[in-house]
Amino acid sequence: MATSLWILGPLRIWQDGVEIPIPPRHQAHLLALLLARPGRATSIAELVDLIWQHDPPVTAVNALQRYVGALRRVLQPGLPARAAGSYLIRKGSGYLIEAGPEVLDLAAFRELVGTAAAALAGGEPDAALDAYARGLNLWHGPAGDGLRSDTAVAAIFAALDREFLDACVAAAEIAGALGRPEPVLPALRLAAAMAPLHEPVHAGLIATLGASGQQSEALSVFHAVRRRLVEELGVEPGPAIRRAHRQVLASPAPEPAPGAHAAGVFVGRAAELAMLRRTVESAPGLVLVEGEPGSGKTRLLEEMASAAGQRGVRTVWGRCLDGAGTPSMWPWTQALPVLVDDLPAGELRRLVASYDDDPAPPDQGRRSRLFDQVVAVFAAAGPVLLILDDLQWADVASLELFTHLATRLPGRTVLVGAFRDRAPVPGSDLRRALASIERVPGRRRIRLGPLTPAEVTDLLRAETGEEPGAAVVRGIHARTAGNPFFVRELARFPAVSGSAEVPASVRDVVRDRMDGLDDQARELLQVAAFIGRDVDPALLAGVLGVDVPVEPLTARGLLDLAGDTLRFPHDLVREAIAGTTPSPGANHLHLRIADALERTGPGSAAAERLAHHLWSAGPLADPARTAAALLRAADQAAAKSALEAAARHLNSAARVARTAGLAEVELAALTRLTAVAGMSAGYHSSAPEMLRRAEHLARVLGREREATDLLFSRRAAHSQAVELQVSGRLAGQLFEQGNASADPVVRAYGLHAWGIHQWDLGNVGEAVRHLNQMSRVIRDDRGAEPLRYDLRLMSAGMLAETTALHGDLPTARAMLDALAAEAGDDPYAITVAASFAARTAAMAGDRSWARAAAERGIAADPGFSYTFFGTYLRLARCWASADAAAAASAAKIISERLLDPPRSNLHTWYGLLAEMWLTAGRLDEATAALDRAEHFLEAHGQRYAEGLLLLLRARLRHARGEPAATVRAAAERARALSAEREAHLFARRATEFLATIK
Repeated sequence: MATSLWILGPLRIWQDGVEIPIPPRHQAHLLALLLARPGRATSIAELVDLIWQHDPPVTAVNALQRYVGALRRVLQPGLPARAAGSYLIRKGSGYLIEAGPEVLDLAAFRELVGTAAAALAGGEPDAALDAYARGLNLWHGPAGDGLRSDTAVAAIFAALDREFLDACVAAAEIAGALGRPEPVLPALRLAAAMAPLHEPVHAGLIATLGASGQQSEALSVFHAVRRRLVEELGVEPGPAIRRAHRQVLASPAPEPAPGAHAAGVFVGRAAELAMLRRTVESAPGLVLVEGEPGSGKTRLLEEMASAAGQRGVRTVWGRCLDGAGTPSMWPWTQALPVLVDDLPAGELRRLVASYDDDPAPPDQGRRSRLFDQVVAVFAAAGPVLLILDDLQWADVASLELFTHLATRLPGRTVLVGAFRDRAPVPGSDLRRALASIERVPGRRRIRLGPLTPAEVTDLLRAETGEEPGAAVVRGIHARTAGNPFFVRELARFPAVSGSAEVPASVRDVVRDRMDGLDDQARELLQVAAFIGRDVDPALLAGVLGVDVPVEPLTARGLLDLAGDTLRFPHDLVREAIAGTTPSPGANHLHLRIADALERTGPGSAAAERLAHHLWSAGPLADPARTAAALLRAADQAAAKSALEAAARHLNSAARVARTAGLAEVELAALTRLTAVAGMSAGYHSSAPEMLRRAEHLARVLGREREATDLLFSRRAAHSQAVELQVSGRLAGQLFEQGNASADPVVRAYGLHAWGIHQWDLGNVGEAVRHLNQMSRVIRDDRGAEPLRYDLRLMSAGMLAETTALHGDLPTARAMLDALAAEAGDDPYAITVAASFAARTAAMAGDRSWARAAAERGIAADPGFSYTFFGTYLRLARCWASADAAAAASAAKIISERLLDPPRSNLHTWYGLLAEMWLTAGRLDEATAALDRAEHFLEAHGQRYAEGLLLLLRARLRHARGEPAATVRAAAERARALSAEREAHLFARRATEFLATIK
């Protein structure tokens, strides 16, 4: 298996050309640090200091060793446990990475820099420049981007950045001497962005831009860096920058080309278009198209759609839009109504219809149902080509639905996703989606590079109607780097036919076209740019207060009229126009747009846009109005299963309300935020300070039940994170409050919290008694609140589990069967019930029961929406399989889902993992897993399964052939401790095992 490791930019890992997700945070830091020092050992002590920033836990060394083992299996999947592997090596008292240039981008970069230096010394400057260019193109951003969490760590990666900057400066000097500026321009632009005050880099960029005919941009860079140096350091540019500036001023203007504009041409991309046509012909198919802004992704896909139409294949578009104001799930709300005329009730209708008067409460299970319904829509729709454009701007929920459909593609559907690979570089959400999609068999990925000079010639001929000269083609190709959009824009610029200088960037083009416009037309453009790429003329007129003719703007190529909608010809044009608005004016524009949106009617799509514009208006908007709009936007997003967007709106609402002293509104936002986070990933995903603040507000406002809800959530967050000191203190507080309260709900919370705390401590009898008492309180009071519904599910599941541990397995199973029956078709309730049943069955040693419960829960949530309970279901399914492959899968799940940071029940699952290895006859792996289980039991203090671990230790001793007396003593210890704590299930299992010892 071919492995590729990238550290020259964000950390990225590839296996056989497929990008895989980076490991959890601490493991990622460890890998990045070692990659930054290839072939050089770093001591364990230094690694601990670097990873934990001089405040390591007591178990840091053990944790580091676990991370090393996990990383070895990431780098070499299938590597046996405890094997050293080929890359991550122990040396002395430290670790190092052994990776050559074929594996590690840093090693390849250093090798190419060495090759360049040797070529230059040997009198071969062209070969030196080529080697430099190849090495510099390996960089995608600052080394270890996103992992520079500490001064010492940042210094390590900054040293690598300096190697890049030095190579850029050296390459720029060679490029200038040879008159070959193009190979180093991309790297110099990146270097200048990384080091805004690095004078040699900026001097090289200015000189190289001038040499490539881009004098306007060169002068713009000079003025920008001069301003930064003066404002931030109080100095004028040094000799290198001044010399580069003089060179640009002295260079002749590039020779212009004649031209006139024509639209609608398609040039080049023959191989790419042929591949897309074959994909349509051999549906199903999945294609990813990437390239820089303006590289022609959309134009290529329009040709693909035309070819599909000739074959009778229907094309549906979903376009993602830039800006925080874009409604969540936007591309899908465009695409799905085209395929579904009569929307059924439920999730699909909520996604695409207006439902302002009936927002549904947050429900992560709705996302699973919605995603499956979307797959069914495409399965029933006949031959369909679905194109989702500009995925770099898609929200998280849209990307997850894209991934879901891509991995379950119906037989006659072709799915295409297009995205920018720079400006912006794909974010972490898109990278995760791409990593998942890369595993889909038959997936194709196309990267659009620059046009060749011959293709630029064809495009200029088509755009201008005239034959361009060779010098014009060379100049345009150099200035645009073969970018089709830039070629088009420069070709239609009037200066091409005269003696004036051709603008070097689209921003210059746009500004030049805006020259001569009156103030009213300029204002129209700026307002439209803040609204978005697609602009409703009625909304635009509402903001401006008058109808403004758009003909002068369409004539200049600044806006297009598509039916009843105004549209910017490219996002780059809209971005350039938005950039002409000064910051103080932007706040006023956002407020005017918000006012116009409210006048034109709310609507489900407008709710999130309204909230965005009010938020962006800042202090100019009434905070109560902004907070209310953000709460409505959160409702809309949650109802469309876009829980990440809902959480973002609720966080913003809470911030606005807190600043303005709106306690009621802040409490509403924080309470709903708790529900959104808790339903998805467990209470541990909620920030403790957020819960503490919400509880304080509830008490200030005199809401005892709500304050108790939130205190319980705080306790649950710490309990699920195995922070039992804190969760125990909060459980005691809840118990005391419950005893002192006449409110049955407050009493129920107290009993439940104290029962769980006793379970954590291993006092099974006490846990059963308190949970039984809580069950009686709940039966007497059936008030309905979202968190209490969650509490009832948890209470019933915990009562059943502790009843089983207490020894009454038939009653526990009947309770769990009843809980499953009551769940109905609610996927969250089904998942919770199945999770408790599967874990209880595993602790009871019943494989068929565990398998049935796990399969039932996974079927209800195949998309793994409920990560907290879904993890337990998948582990229980592995346990039920009882073979080495299942044990290896379980070990991977534990490592990825429960270990970093540690989660509740970690000791139990390591114990059950030991039992899997024991059943598979792998005694060394069983010993290692049981050692881990006992370590976490002692480290965290969660002891309800301690009797099971002692029993497994006795069974392991027996399997290793130790003396019967030793085995019997170990089993007796398990039985005695279990009986003492009233964990009669484990005591009975120990008794049964003792009967087998001869």
